[in-house]
Amino acid sequence: MDPSIEKILLVVSIILFICILAGKISFKIGVPTAVLFLFVGMLAGSEGIGGIEFDKPAVVQFIGIIALNFILFSGGFETDWSYVRPVIGPSVLLSIFGVLFTAIILGIFVWLVTDFTLYEGLLLGSIVSSTDSAAVFSILRSKKLALKGHLRSTLEFESGSNDPMASILTIIFISLIINPAGNIWSIVPLFLQQFCIGGVLGLLFGVAGKFIINKIQLDYDGLYPLFAITLMLLTYSATSSLKGNGFLAVYLCALYLGNQELLHKRTIMKMFDGLAWLMQIILFTLLGLLVFPSHIIPVIGIGVLISVFLILVARPVAVYLCLLPFKMKGRERLFISWVGLRGAASIVFATFPFMASLEKADTIFNIVFFISFTSVLLQGATIPAVAKWLHVALPARIKPLTPVDILLSEPVNTAMAEVIVSDNSPAVGKKIIDLEFPENVRIALLNRRGKYIIPHGQTEIMPQDKLILIATSKITLDSIIENLSVVKSSEI
Repeated sequence: MDPSIEKILLVVSIILFICILAGKISFKIGVPTAVLFLFVGMLAGSEGIGGIEFDKPAVVQFIGIIALNFILFSGGFETDWSYVRPVIGPSVLLSIFGVLFTAIILGIFVWLVTDFTLYEGLLLGSIVSSTDSAAVFSILRSKKLALKGHLRSTLEFESGSNDPMASILTIIFISLIINPAGNIWSIVPLFLQQFCIGGVLGLLFGVAGKFIINKIQLDYDGLYPLFAITLMLLTYSATSSLKGNGFLAVYLCALYLGNQELLHKRTIMKMFDGLAWLMQIILFTLLGLLVFPSHIIPVIGIGVLISVFLILVARPVAVYLCLLPFKMKGRERLFISWVGLRGAASIVFATFPFMASLEKADTIFNIVFFISFTSVLLQGATIPAVAKWLHVALPARIKPLTPVDILLSEPVNTAMAEVIVSDNSPAVGKKIIDLEFPENVRIALLNRRGKYIIPHGQTEIMPQDKLILIATSKITLDSIIENLSVVKSSEI
């Protein structure tokens, strides 16, 4: 007898509630949230106390792809370009060649120590070659870990941008396993096609998205986040339909939009931050439901061997090779190597062999699940301790704040002033969104001919408008007043 809708909703709501509580507990005990979400899913599964029968890799893949889109879009949207620009070189090399080197080194090792063919070993290496953005973002931010130099921006940009490379390699080696007679060099055109189409369409959708968001003038503010979701899904589906890499397109689209002046940008960012957490809960819980603990036990031995080699050899060698051209201390390279967390993306990619009906699909999935679980548990839980041991951590009180930190936190406004817009002010005739205010400055209220208006991004500034400006510091407020050539009528 099929369960009723009410029973399904009851079970889902209970699992979500438990996962949210587990997330709260994880912050206190220092265990990454992903581990507890997976554990909840396993407990609810057919071999756990919940007894839920769930053996549908196709469903997990479908939901996983959607969830990864939300996680990548949120990560790209929250990435500030001014913080990434100084590390764009090492970050790009890590996200492309770091993934490639890790896949090759680990793939050859798997080929040598198991009964896998070379292509099957390279496939497994490709699946676990990327660092997991969800795990890295949540750990660095939830633990409020402050790092020296540009380590945080390097790690966040690498983890947010390297999933596309891993997905391309996964698709390539699946095709070679299915058609072993194919020439390995035939993958080069596919590789270039995925990257070029994905990159171009991602930027095009980003530019188009900015224009539409700022010009469409929707009647309800709540429709702007909905439009952003629509844009994300359209970017992925259109790019994938044209044989490009949809994950790359989504990340670049979000990266472009997140560094532009947008209407309701704070609302969009906060919504995606919450949805990214929801997608992590859903994704990790489903993956926990999908796995059979009894199937993991037989691969623990080889799983430990592969995990140790990945953590201590493959990832460090790949990082070292990629960072050779750059001046960086050894302990910083070592820390970047250690924050090579495997997680949801790897397990989602591990469902691809099921869809291709590969002979060793089940074994690959179980090994990847074990690697990801141990990586998040071991590396994720020890990141703060390793940062202190390697002397790359900063005291939390001097942690530099990025514009994203300001947007996602509730700003404390310590300066306020009322100003009058003069006839020759450069602000006259411009919309508020075109003034390009810093994130920590706002126009709280506008008085036009005795009528008070709560302004928004499309509000046009007119001569003799009285503006109430608020900012997080008096220095910032005075700088804005000077740039706008407005007259301060009073300081509040």
